[in-house]
Amino acid sequence: MKILVVGGGGREHAIIKKIKENKDVTEIFALPGNGGMKKDATCIDIPATDIENIVKFAVDNAVDYAVG
Repeated sequence: MKILVVGGGGREHAIIKKIKENKDVTEIFALPGNGGMKKDATCIDIPATDIENIVKFAVDNAVDYAVG
């Protein structure tokens, strides 16, 4: 399962850490993420306010679930 987490703060980092514990999760993306998240998720340089490109990214990468 591919998960997308939108945001780059401490709350999103904690969410990513918890999601990472699920064995069914194959990939986690963080938009835009931050340097601390890079070891737990793939950070993508799309601002959290750029809804059109977030949706395009999610569709293009077959994201199963998004958290915002």
